[in-house]
This record gives sequence, structure tokens and C-alpha cells, in this order.
Amino acid sequence: MRYGTKTVLSQVSLDIYKGCITALIGPSGCGKTSFISTLNKLIELNDHAEVSGRIEFDGQDLLRDPIDELRLRRRVGMIFQKPNPFPLSIWRNLDLPLKEHGVRDRQLRGQKIEQALRDVGLWDEVSDRLDSSALALSGGQQQRLCIARALVLEPEILLMDEPCSALDPLASAVVEELILRLRGRYTVVIVTHNLAQARRVANYAAFFWMTERVGKLIEFGRCQHLFESPGHELTAAYISGARG
Repeated sequence: MRYGTKTVLSQVSLDIYKGCITALIGPSGCGKTSFISTLNKLIELNDHAEVSGRIEFDGQDLLRDPIDELRLRRRVGMIFQKPNPFPLSIWRNLDLPLKEHGVRDRQLRGQKIEQALRDVGLWDEVSDRLDSSALALSGGQQQRLCIARALVLEPEILLMDEPCSALDPLASAVVEELILRLRGRYTVVIVTHNLAQARRVANYAAFFWMTERVGKLIEFGRCQHLFESPGHELTAAYISGARG
């Protein structure tokens, strides 16, 4: 992957397993966020970005085959580092994407919205103020609303870019518990700098590192094995705190 003439990622090859949580770990600037932004083609919104290789999903190569990007992003949702609710009501934050994706039945939209809010543990907290501004919610509630906004479209995969980094410890714990509840129902890829969090939630882990100013995948495997018996000295040094 390149931005203009600068290569930012190279030699990255891994499988993302269905229904599992895969954590991407490594220091800042080694390409983790750039990597996940290729998985639903968000990177193509950057005119200077160029991606080569193969990204295979459901029998298609996302880089070579004709792809309906709107449909792809419905199937592969994205949660960003900082909560980004729309400056609309709580209800309209979830109703708008459903309308944009062609769900015309108002009753069906209502059912989907309630279910998504229940899935993220928000329904009991906000059901009496659905017409209130989403911006009046706490940071943790806003992030759960953003997750609900992705879930309401019934995706298969959720990409999460440090979803707890902007939250206080209590809100982070709530979001982390939510991520654990999603395991098995969704395929989740999460970027995190919190190694303890990665170890708690992930089935698999991928360790990225900067080599000669290019981000590279150093090691990938089952999370417990990578943390307890790392196969590369850089992985061992990073996990122990000696490097990073």
C-alpha cells in the first residue's frame, strides 16, 4: 500500500476467521489503521492511496473484481477511534442509514433500530429520549450508538479502529464487554494499543512493526499463543514492554 510514492505497508498476508475477533497490535504509525481501511475500500476515498495484492472476501477479489462499494460497506462496517454520531436525534442516527440502504417499511426500521440499541445495551438507557440529540449522550454512549448504527445494517464484519481509546476506563469496560458479546455473531477486526484488552477479547492477533519506514506484519496466530510463546524476537520485546 502506498500514499503517492511512499510505501506504508508491505508483506502483509493473513486470514481473518469468520465469527472470531482478530486484534491488530503494534506501535503507532506501523499501518494498522491503513490496513483495515483497505478491507471495505474506505482507503479509496483518498486520491493518493494505491493498494496492490489481493483482498479476498466471499469469493471476490476486492481489488480486481467489480464491487458495489455501498453494498460492501453495509457488509463490512467501520467503527472509528473517536465516536462520530450524526448531529441528529438518537433515532435518526439509526433510521437514516436504513433509509439510505433502501429499507422503506417504517415498522421494520423501528424493529431493527430497537434491536440494534438492545444489542449494544443502550435501549434501556435511551428509549425514553429517542428524539433527543445524539450529541447529548456521554462519550461511551456515543460510541455504543455508533456501533449500533453499524449493526442496524446487519453487517457480517465489523472493523474497529481503537474504539476505546477516546473513552474513560468505565466506558471502555462497557464497550469491551459489548465487543465480547459480538464474538461468534460477527467477524471483528480491532486495532488496539491496549495489549491487555487484545489478550482479553481476541481469538487471533497480528503484530505489526515498522521496518525501514515501512509497516510489515511480523507475526500472526492464535492470541494466547502469540502472547505466551511469541515466535519472533520483536513480538516478544513488544509484548514485554522492551520495545514500542
